[in-house]
Amino acid sequence: MAIFEITNSLRKAIDNSLYTCSVFLDFSKAFDTVNHGILLDKLEAYGIRGIPHSWFVNYLTDRKQYVDLGGVKSSEHTVLCGIPQGSTLGPLLFLIYINDLPNSSDKLNFNIFADDTNIFAFSGNLKTLEKLMNKERT
Repeated sequence: MAIFEITNSLRKAIDNSLYTCSVFLDFSKAFDTVNHGILLDKLEAYGIRGIPHSWFVNYLTDRKQYVDLGGVKSSEHTVLCGIPQGSTLGPLLFLIYINDLPNSSDKLNFNIFADDTNIFAFSGNLKTLEKLMNKERT
């Protein structure tokens, strides 16, 4: 689906004789950098309150991790940010965390696919497109 959306956007631009500039983002360690407070606030803003919200608080806070290498275990450390990877909820929670990214610009087009995001801009004038992209990056 991601490739279809990208190629469809590019095809439309070509059909309309538009220049295209795109930025492809692959967030490094995306799941590991999710701020629990921000995510919990967003869940509450989306109507997840009361007991269901408490479930997410429990799911995200006071988690411990350690390394076990050949039976030798490191000391435990409390996980202060991030969401569990390999879980069913992980990708959904990450999408909730970044779903307002497109609100950062009313001039760019965003395609979000979990931790891979594509940002597109189109213009009939190359210099206008260059100015737009340089202005929006700040």
